Parts: sequence; structure tokens; C-alpha cells
Amino acid sequence: MSGHSKWHNIQKTKGAADAKRAQAFTKIAREMIVAVKEGGSGDPANNSRLAAVVAKAKAANMPNDNIKRTIEKALGSGNTENYERVTYEGYGPNGVAIIVEAMTDNRKRTASEVRHFFDKYGGNMGAEGCVSWSFDRKGVIVIDNEDEELDEDTVMMDVLDAGGDDLKTEGQAFIVYTDPDSFPAVSSALEEKKYKFLSAQVEMVPQNYVSLTDPDDIKNMTKMLDMFDDNEDVENVFHNCDSLDD
Repeated sequence: MSGHSKWHNIQKTKGAADAKRAQAFTKIAREMIVAVKEGGSGDPANNSRLAAVVAKAKAANMPNDNIKRTIEKALGSGNTENYERVTYEGYGPNGVAIIVEAMTDNRKRTASEVRHFFDKYGGNMGAEGCVSWSFDRKGVIVIDNEDEELDEDTVMMDVLDAGGDDLKTEGQAFIVYTDPDSFPAVSSALEEKKYKFLSAQVEMVPQNYVSLTDPDDIKNMTKMLDMFDDNEDVENVFHNCDSLDD
């Protein structure tokens, strides 16, 4: 399978500070509210989009009470939040392909901020579809194996039994790939087997990767990603750079 989720991107999630975790919960909650509205149901069993977000929330260690309250809020008649999904595409330093997924209540504001981050750090925002053709949409589940107690053959068998497509080992983690539509079911099945997730979500996985060697390019790419990460409207950022260090 071409492309895989880079371990250096996962380490940020694993070592997140409390402030970052709170910010992540806020973004996930917003995504959950939109999923409830779009899917027309607060039951993950009847709303595949919501099921995918709930799996992401659990992998981020979002408390079950928070998840329940967020769904109830989305179903409440007094909820007037009106967010929509927006995707931006562009290039970073040395042609690195970048996809930015945002949730916004003000398209003009978000587009302006995203474009500014691209421009400021040696990139440029392009038209829709300019880089997404070189990514594949897949469910990606990262299983923690920090203690190195998991047997790869056993994990592979469990993944296949759960309906997953592929498994790769990267550092002290196993990367599971699924079809986007089967992601919630695979995630749930592996969760029942008591696997610990470092992350779980539907991602845009690059078909190939670009290496940055110039120190200025690496610095600019790192700063750009940090700015996206800190922006309250940005939900996810996917890119094909494989030469950044945390």
C-alpha cells in the first residue's frame, strides 16, 4: 500500500500538553456537532459520520461524558452553532503537498487566515483539487506498542478479522489502514479487543512523499504546520513531507 501515516505526526498527539488537549477536544466537539446535523442522528450506529468522529474522540482520550454531552448539545433545539466543512489545498516549501480541513462559521475569515499561513512560510494556496489527486482517503488507526508486548502476526489477524485492509509497523506503533466506510466498524472491533489507540480517524494518505533538505524549508514547513495546528478553525492538516523532526 502506498503512503502511510508518519510516526512523527503521531508523537505530537501522544505528548500533547493539557492546553493542546483542551483545544483538540474543542475541535473534535465541533466536528461531532456537524456530524450529528449532517447525519440527522445522534446514534453512531445510524450515523457513520458521527461514528467516525466518536472513534477519533475516544482515541484522543476525550471522556465519554464529554462525548455524550456534545451529542446532546447537537440534538438540542437551542443549539444555533452553524459550522460547515471547508477544505483548502496548496503547496508548502519545495512543493510539499498540503491539505487543510477546516470547520468554520465564517468562510471569508478562515480562507484569509489559511492563505496567510501558506504565503508567510514559503508556500501558496491553490485551487480545489490541485493536490488531493495525489492522496488516498483511508481510515487510519495507530495502535500503541510502546511496551513492545504486541505480536505483529496476532495484530494482523485481528485487523483482518475486523475488516481492516492492511497493517504496517512503524517505530513503537502499528498503523492500521481501512476503507473509509468500514473505519468505524474496524475501530470498534479493535477497541473491543483492548488495543490502545494513539489516534484513529479518516485521513488523506499521500501516495508519495517529499523530503526537505534545506534548513530554511524545514523551518518554514514546521512553523506553517504549527500555525495551522493553533488555528481554532483548522481540524486536520495532511501533507506529504517525510523529513520533519519533532
